[in-house]
Amino acid sequence: MCKFTSNAGMGPPLENTEGVFSNTGWYATNQFAVDVIFNNRMKQYDCITHDSSLAAAIFVPFYAGFDIARYLWGYNISVRDAASLDLADWLMKRPEWSIMEGKDHFLVAGRITWDFRRLTENENDWGNKLLFLPAAKNMSMLVVESSPWNANDFGIPYPTYFHPAKDSDVFLWQDRMRKLERKWLFSFAGAPRPDNPKSIRGQIIDQCKRSEGGKLLECDFGESKCHSPSSIMQMFQSSHFCLQPQGDSYTRRSAFDSMLAGCIPVFFHPGSAYTQYTWHLPKDYMRYSVFIPEDDIRKRNVSIEERLKQIPPEQVNKMREEVINLIPSLIYADPRSKLETLKDAFDVAVQAVIDKVTRLRRNMVEGRTEYDNFIEENSWKYALLEEGQREVGAHEWDPFFSKPKKEGEGDNGGSSAEAAKNSWKNEQRAQS
Repeated sequence: MCKFTSNAGMGPPLENTEGVFSNTGWYATNQFAVDVIFNNRMKQYDCITHDSSLAAAIFVPFYAGFDIARYLWGYNISVRDAASLDLADWLMKRPEWSIMEGKDHFLVAGRITWDFRRLTENENDWGNKLLFLPAAKNMSMLVVESSPWNANDFGIPYPTYFHPAKDSDVFLWQDRMRKLERKWLFSFAGAPRPDNPKSIRGQIIDQCKRSEGGKLLECDFGESKCHSPSSIMQMFQSSHFCLQPQGDSYTRRSAFDSMLAGCIPVFFHPGSAYTQYTWHLPKDYMRYSVFIPEDDIRKRNVSIEERLKQIPPEQVNKMREEVINLIPSLIYADPRSKLETLKDAFDVAVQAVIDKVTRLRRNMVEGRTEYDNFIEENSWKYALLEEGQREVGAHEWDPFFSKPKKEGEGDNGGSSAEAAKNSWKNEQRAQS
């Protein structure tokens, strides 16, 4: 990872030999580099103070993602948990902690939540237990994929390859994405998951191969183009729609790379974006994306090509414009500078944390809880509530988030934690 921590976490600069990128602001950024990028962006934050009594929220500069990445394979649970336990112990002894018992604290980890949600003390279980520690349950943890069933983590965008240093870099890129000729109706970059019987990637790859309007970049067998940012971005820039099925977990970095290219994402599970990035994406998902339920693909009763062809050209143009307008809030600006009028993914996340803490502080003063009759297992539903709503009920996406209980399993992460045990594959595939 050492080379990826260079340039304030953005990684080595990318050469623009094929003209796919703009001339400045492009880096070979690792998908798990948010820890460093966020910390360095925080150093440029205009409203930072070292007086906790004046702080709207307290940032904990702990590299949680890098910590667990060192020990995910071949280490016992005591090693995996050590730094998290030390952190929690240290924080709880700090005078700042006692003000709100840590509810005003937040930290960032550029990995998926399942790396921090080990369900048992079994040595064979995946990850550490940072997010199950009592102290962490009070804090907010910003991760690139959050849990639908827990209230102490929040999804923020994966980093893309683009880190503009000034507003004009963003505007020029947006204009360029508007003017592109897009010869493919849809495209997909990824590998099948033959070891996962629930994966629909095999069917998606088959549909791409059979379609005249589909473009496929197969990432199996170590094909070099899948590890080439220019090849990936070139394909996305040439496509109207980009297919984004689940990988080894709900989300994938590819969704943000494709939107950066002005490509309209097609999701097959609400946990891939809609219930994840509620701070950064519109609640009305139809404005910027297409949703095709996984079962429609699994049962082979929907043609992706026919479904996308049914969308009128004027609607496609409108959706693409929405995607292009979202670009500033989905990218992380160069941490060594700052944008002037635009809010990037960092700005959006920090403001959301401040708003959350401000609301909690007000509720504490007024003697109210965050929600009446709050049910943590329905956390994903609360994130979708409209302004003023406080109660949740039945939802059309309930079947996607049902959790069959296993023997001895609590309510802490459910069956999807099993998928987390395979999340190491994310690091083996550029488009995991």
